[in-house]
Amino acid sequence: MSGFRLSSFRSPNYLGVRRNARHIAWLLIFAACSGGEAPMPAPTGPVAPPDPVVPPSPTGPVGPLVVGQTYTDKAAYVEYLVGDAPLVLVAPHGGALTPATLPDRTCSACVTVADANTQELTRAVADTFFARTGKRPHIVINRLHRRKFDANRDVTEATGGNRGLDTTWLWMHAAIDSARSRVVRSGTRGLLIDMHGHGHDVPRLELGYLLSAATLRQDNATLVASGAMARTSIAQLATSSRSTADRGVALLRGPNSLGALLVARGVPAVPSPTDPAPLVGEEYFNGGYNTERHGSLDGAALDAIQIEHHFTGVRDNATTRGVYARSLVQALLAYLALHYGWPGT
Repeated sequence: MSGFRLSSFRSPNYLGVRRNARHIAWLLIFAACSGGEAPMPAPTGPVAPPDPVVPPSPTGPVGPLVVGQTYTDKAAYVEYLVGDAPLVLVAPHGGALTPATLPDRTCSACVTVADANTQELTRAVADTFFARTGKRPHIVINRLHRRKFDANRDVTEATGGNRGLDTTWLWMHAAIDSARSRVVRSGTRGLLIDMHGHGHDVPRLELGYLLSAATLRQDNATLVASGAMARTSIAQLATSSRSTADRGVALLRGPNSLGALLVARGVPAVPSPTDPAPLVGEEYFNGGYNTERHGSLDGAALDAIQIEHHFTGVRDNATTRGVYARSLVQALLAYLALHYGWPGT
């Protein structure tokens, strides 16, 4: 009703309502003058404002998200740089922040040693990938030192029981989920690389697919018979690789496995054709929470591989990081082309 003004409206009972209102008012005055309970006096001092309503912290990046832009959780403990390639790089243990407001993790199973220079290495790989292809990988980086927050554990162990970090943990995994959703919308599957560092005696990359060293020491026929690939973080790729000859256990140590592609570029790795499994007694990291949660063990759209990097010649200084980053990017581009059909440009 265009032009309608509520203040000009008069109902047929309007005058009667006014008379009733005046009548009620006189009754209230009479009651007060006849010993009725007096009304509460108006406050004479300043009235405290109500407590502000604090909105909960977002449990994930808030869109719309822009490729090439970096987003963080409220405390800026975790960052997510949005990409447009089917590659997600995660650096869970390379943070250096140690806010005094956060207690150190002290749980019995808590590991607090950081993976030195893996944050810097992850950034170098992302920059090299972009320089080579003009496309950006998604990168998710934990900035907190591992003493405060372990970004490769379930929430209780990750936070050491500090409930104030629950939203940080949720935000980080929501960022990875957001990256996966963007990969899916681009019409392809994708690959997540969880970037770590090790201090083991053998100077080589350790590629983790969620299979133990003892399992990797089995021959290929035994791995096939036991259905081992269905228990890996690349379970879906094992059945859907564009290179049909490389499906199954060939992805672990065949000619076009990630280990083979790295060895061909001068970087020793296990498992690979030249180093199919750790020997008995050799230390080996086979993957962790992130590869299990975000890999394709449960049919998800991202396959995941944990890379444990030795120190010398790979991540010890900016020069070696740059050289290794070029080798890793070359291997990853070959892997994405062979197994995902991604052209890289």
